[in-house]
Amino acid sequence: MAKTVVSRQYLKDCSISGVVILDLPAQHRVPLSWLHEHACPSILLRTATDILPTHYTSSADIAALRSEVIEYRNVKYLNRRQWQNGSWSGNMLGIGPMKSAGIKDVGTVAQYRRLLELGVPINQRAYKLADRLFFKVLSRDETPSLWFEYQKGAAENPELKVWARSFLREGVTCALAHAGRVEDPRVRGSAHRVISDVSQFLRSEVAESPLTKKGSKYLLEPGAYPPSIFSVAMLSYMPRLQRERAGFVERLGRFLATPPQSDNWSIQIGKKSLKSTFHILGDPLKADSKGNTDDIPWSLHWIELIVRLGLLDVAPTAQRILARLLQDCDEQGTWNPKNLRTLPKSRSKLADFAFPLEVDGKTQDRRRVDVTFRLALIAKLAGWDLEIV
Repeated sequence: MAKTVVSRQYLKDCSISGVVILDLPAQHRVPLSWLHEHACPSILLRTATDILPTHYTSSADIAALRSEVIEYRNVKYLNRRQWQNGSWSGNMLGIGPMKSAGIKDVGTVAQYRRLLELGVPINQRAYKLADRLFFKVLSRDETPSLWFEYQKGAAENPELKVWARSFLREGVTCALAHAGRVEDPRVRGSAHRVISDVSQFLRSEVAESPLTKKGSKYLLEPGAYPPSIFSVAMLSYMPRLQRERAGFVERLGRFLATPPQSDNWSIQIGKKSLKSTFHILGDPLKADSKGNTDDIPWSLHWIELIVRLGLLDVAPTAQRILARLLQDCDEQGTWNPKNLRTLPKSRSKLADFAFPLEVDGKTQDRRRVDVTFRLALIAKLAGWDLEIV
């Protein structure tokens, strides 16, 4: 595949519908028989509910798969670790344990979304406990415990207190949108506030160069509110909001197609400097000219989000990675790269809640099922013709 060079100014000036970097296929094969032989209950359920036409699976088959998912060992493990207050280890946004703060588990937003990715029915107790907590975060309740991992710092830093509560609401809104609570007025209200803040940033001159270099460090300009993984994901699960804020989606697409000013920067909040983990200052994907990436899980998750937003046409790196992954699919539609010795792992850990759903990587086939499923899901979301084999 030839290398494609796209200038920052070119992407900025193009309209959303006018930028197509690569010719991607308009059809994709879904290896249903192969998945039935090798995939875990969660992938089989997600394939049945999210990819296949309705006539392929009966309601009885789906009910049986849901029962299997509830008994799936990964789901039971998550349920056991949830606290009675609805959180996991008192951590809300973290992508891993925080030993220095005494937090021993991944954050509640990620664990909640993992249950969703595993296909756990939305009426289960774990969601009810977490939902009660999430809506408290969205409320005006100023109980200190609702600052979670930011509680200690917020008590000493009034500016961090304001910033942390706003960002916690953003993460919680993302989780609730992912769960389909998109018509709840509390979720919609929070989502509109987030989008308005990000929109103001994208319209400002700061968006052109959002970082200031101080010594050897890059710091985000004071008051800047760039998009985050949470705000982008939240919007991707809210198609009605996308239609209502179509101009914003277009500006967001242009911003996410530009090369970032720096990959290593911090947010200065009062006297405290926070390393950026979740905020995005341009294209967050990395790949060589052939589309090879060292973070397949994160790349697939991001591609899924931008496909849901209708922004794949203005995402050159995402297109290269997707094209490369599709090249590694065999005639049946299964992802079959050379020398796959372990499950693909994420360097960033930002998509660990979604990948892998099949944690048993002992066999070659089981190492391939997650990517095979994700590519089929992306094809379905992109509106490609699907051939079920």
